[in-house]
Amino acid sequence: MAKPLGFEKPLGMRDILPESLAKQRHLERELRRCIERWGYDEISTPSLEYFDTVGAASATLTDRMFRLLDKQGHTVVLRPDMTTPIARVVSSLYKDVALPIRLYYQANVFRAQEKEAGRNAEFSQTGIELIGDASVDADAEAIALAVFCLRAAGVETFRIAIGHVDFVDGLLEEEIEDEPIRNQFRQFLYERDFVGFRQLLATVDIPTEAKSRLESLLRLQGGKGKIEVARELAGKGKAGRAVETIASLWESLEAYGVTEDLLIDFNLIINLNYYTGVVFEGYAADLGSPLLGGGRYDQLLFQFGRAASATGFAIKMDRLLQVTPFVKRQTHARVLLVYTEDCRRAALAEAQQLREDGLVVVTRLVSKIDDKQVGQEAGFTKVICITQQGD
Repeated sequence: MAKPLGFEKPLGMRDILPESLAKQRHLERELRRCIERWGYDEISTPSLEYFDTVGAASATLTDRMFRLLDKQGHTVVLRPDMTTPIARVVSSLYKDVALPIRLYYQANVFRAQEKEAGRNAEFSQTGIELIGDASVDADAEAIALAVFCLRAAGVETFRIAIGHVDFVDGLLEEEIEDEPIRNQFRQFLYERDFVGFRQLLATVDIPTEAKSRLESLLRLQGGKGKIEVARELAGKGKAGRAVETIASLWESLEAYGVTEDLLIDFNLIINLNYYTGVVFEGYAADLGSPLLGGGRYDQLLFQFGRAASATGFAIKMDRLLQVTPFVKRQTHARVLLVYTEDCRRAALAEAQQLREDGLVVVTRLVSKIDDKQVGQEAGFTKVICITQQGD
């Protein structure tokens, strides 16, 4: 016989109590105000999507999706991200809307977890998608907006690292012929396992000069000066073009005045085989996992029949809660209105009038008024008693 589940929740699910939720809603309001000033419109999509469309196109691994069968026998998924559903909308309901399109969302996404402590299976994101603009200034807009969002949320110390997928790919393609080995190098960079990267590099049969060139990848993190170092390392091919994109991007970001919160990381890889150009990832002090991630994904819309360039980012709200200052819940004057049954009509009418006047009113039916108990009520600025004799 199965053990009763009692008060347990499904793996990775969690309750958000009023105090934490109040802070999350405050942060969402601040982010919404910031994003809307940049001309983005909010969108909402269904929690359930067809696997054959949104699920198949998503960057999320299939084994991380919650899959179900609807009554018609179709496989559906709880949305594992918001970018793919938005791509579906832009390619269908918005197919006649001129590009570029600026959309933002505040929504929950779902990703199944293995038996690991501290990993959420349902979590909230705030993000933006800028669709239909292939320019480097569109990348700059997304990164600058990410900076202003974190500032608006009150994150005191953070950095957003910027890279380009073609830089790593270009160097690896020039020096390593074997595609599986190139993928191993990419995986080590994706996992930030520089020890593993160096150990693999020591085993591959390539010239010493090529090994030195690849090992230099691991030192290409820093400020604007790293652009020139990368330029000398990259040459004129795919990697070189990526460097020039970053150089142009940095000029735009300087115009926004946000470079003090940025760093360049030419070995940054966020998601294998999904992003196609500039990528970026945000980190906050004392937080072990990325706070936000984003970049250019120019192939996704094509899968829905409307080829278009796109860039965007998503902020992980549960992590944002961890690194933002405590927000005291907004307190209104709270009134406790105590009444006996014979005064119900007058008491409830009075309560509603006080609410319309802007007060928070809690009503309580009692059999008799206990002056001692009423005098000890905590959390209320005023207590009103309504009996046959009046207040």
